[in-house]
Amino acid sequence: MATPFDTAYDEDRARRLRRAKSSAGGLLVLAALVFFATYAATDGEGVWGYVRAASEAAMVGGVADWFAVTALFRHPLRIPIPHTALIPRGKDAIGVGIGEFVQRNFLDPSTLAARIDEADMASRLGVWLDDERHAALVAGQLASIIAGVAEAMEDDVVESGIRSMIEARLRSIEVAPIIGTVIDKSMEGGHHHAMIDAALRGLVSAATENRAIIREQIRKESPWWVPEAMDEVLLDKILGALQRFVADVTGRPDHPIRIQLDARARLIADDLRTSPELRDRGEQLKEEMLGHPEFMAWADTIWSDVKQNLQAAIDRPDSELRRRLESAVRSFGARLGSDADLRHRVNTWIGSLTHQLAARSGGEIAGLIAETVQRWDAEETSRRLELQVGRDLQYIRINGTLVGGLVGLIIHTAVELFG
Repeated sequence: MATPFDTAYDEDRARRLRRAKSSAGGLLVLAALVFFATYAATDGEGVWGYVRAASEAAMVGGVADWFAVTALFRHPLRIPIPHTALIPRGKDAIGVGIGEFVQRNFLDPSTLAARIDEADMASRLGVWLDDERHAALVAGQLASIIAGVAEAMEDDVVESGIRSMIEARLRSIEVAPIIGTVIDKSMEGGHHHAMIDAALRGLVSAATENRAIIREQIRKESPWWVPEAMDEVLLDKILGALQRFVADVTGRPDHPIRIQLDARARLIADDLRTSPELRDRGEQLKEEMLGHPEFMAWADTIWSDVKQNLQAAIDRPDSELRRRLESAVRSFGARLGSDADLRHRVNTWIGSLTHQLAARSGGEIAGLIAETVQRWDAEETSRRLELQVGRDLQYIRINGTLVGGLVGLIIHTAVELFG
């Protein structure tokens, strides 16, 4: 399996490798030409002896280093000499070695935990989150995650769960005592008087608006011998009396009717809290409500409404949800900067999480590296590695040629002086 590569990047590397090879090869050729020239055109005495010895040693050193460098990546001169083409032959072992090296030196749990503790990741995270742009970015990602989770959930299951929670919550609450308490609380501040006044005025308005209906009922109830004109007069008397009565009651806070209504309301509130019959009746009405199709339909629409509103809020960067998420993110970042205890807890959590991941996944990562290298084509792997390090290896050839020439010169000088 060939490895993927960046063509432009590899072409640049290949050009530099070719230039380095040309330099190393050119130096070797120069050493060989000097050697053969001094061998063919001189007697090797005097200065020419030194030149011949240096060029000969340089040529030997250059060839030896060319062989060593070439043997890493391929067979020299395509001859299958033992212990050559080391990288293609040992590719799988190299992958295993790289994986083990990474695991032991970069994924060691203790080393990672100590490094994270020194780095104070919580402080850095706090500064990053307290930035407006970063907070908006994180809020957007959180909103997308929330929407994704909501979309992935099964609507039937969620709707059933919501309905069950509402029913369970309502069943845990006794209706009658709560109504009694509501009546007491409304009476404590005199708020019920406004409700009584509104009800009485509503009664007057309803009677006035339905005058014709009341007139017809009076006609039906009156004896046959009573003139219709008297029915009209009676209706006016009734409506007038009702208006005066309501005006009297609404205009007098101490009206006897108000006092009687207050007393009756307090009695009803007390009965609602203490009467077993009223409690049972309240529970019965509650159960009837919970079992009513309209209630079940309403409960089932809650989830769809939540999803719809959630998606609409996520799609709008200026939505209340996005603003609240951004505010929460920035607030958390600011707290990380100011709360030393919180920073310590976050650093501890990050260190513990990293330690666990390294301990559990270090071997898997090493195995992944080894398996990835094993899937690579041997020749392609060798070519890629040569592109990466081959240029530097050519300087070994250059240095070998120069050092070989220097050593040859030194040896020849020593022979001349002490031989």
